[in-house]
Amino acid sequence: MGVFVLLPLLLPLTALPIARLAERHLHPRLATRLLSALAAVLALCSTVCLGLLVVVGTVQLPGHPLPDGWGDAWAEEEGPPTAPYEEAAGKGAVVALLAVAVSWSTAARRHRRVRHRAEHALAGVPDGELAVLTDEAAYAYALPGARTSARDRVSGGRIVVSTAMLACLDASERAALVAHERAHLAGHHHRYLLAVRFAARANPLLLPLRSAVTYTTERWADEEAARVTGERRVVARAIGKAALVSRGAPTPVPAAFAAPGPVPRRVAALLEPAPSAVSWPPVFTAVGLAAWAAAAGTLGSALSSANATVTLFLVLKTAGPL
Repeated sequence: MGVFVLLPLLLPLTALPIARLAERHLHPRLATRLLSALAAVLALCSTVCLGLLVVVGTVQLPGHPLPDGWGDAWAEEEGPPTAPYEEAAGKGAVVALLAVAVSWSTAARRHRRVRHRAEHALAGVPDGELAVLTDEAAYAYALPGARTSARDRVSGGRIVVSTAMLACLDASERAALVAHERAHLAGHHHRYLLAVRFAARANPLLLPLRSAVTYTTERWADEEAARVTGERRVVARAIGKAALVSRGAPTPVPAAFAAPGPVPRRVAALLEPAPSAVSWPPVFTAVGLAAWAAAAGTLGSALSSANATVTLFLVLKTAGPL
């Protein structure tokens, strides 16, 4: 087994420098899309790598489903046998792959359960994009694809705000808050958040990207709210007030839909001019070099996974299992 098959497990390290730099120097829309794409591809390659290690590393173990002959073909293809190393790697990969599967399954079940509770909390609330709940706790969040109570169909989503939250804001701040939550729905931010959440569960090295995307989606919504209202300071004031009085929703909401992010940094960013919506950072800058390094690492991870997968497929086909 070539050492290159292990690269996808470590190449996510190349994406770490871009995480913090993208937060500071890229438009939040571009940063969100870039970091989410990097995390998804790197997580997929990492998972494929674990699968290949399981197949190759457990061939010498009793009960392996493939015939013994293909193991000899693999040895001829890859060079001198390294059975002890491969067996240890295979056993470790089995444990890691099972852990990933359990983690994904647990996250998916929790997401469905929390989503159901959030929709149930809206039972009896009149239909419409804005759902105001009578509650002494101050909170506000966007619920994508909420089911309407009238026709039981999936709509574009709902904005849930408590009466306590509305009471803490003036009219312009309420408009800014609604514009912020509407931006979450329009930008489908929940998809990016779920993608990086599952990616980080596949490979813990991607945790910084998950944290970065949680922040950049909030910044994206902040900038959209500022663009719609035309008042950056009002949006900043609304965010600050909402953070001070917010106590969280009475029931859990889908992952990160109500995550406020680092509020002081968001407020400070809104007090500055709007960021430039460039398509790609200049090469000879820190963020540009980090972006190209992350892109190169992601491409290398994809090529390594593809090469190992094709090689294993050809060996299996030659040996007869396929």
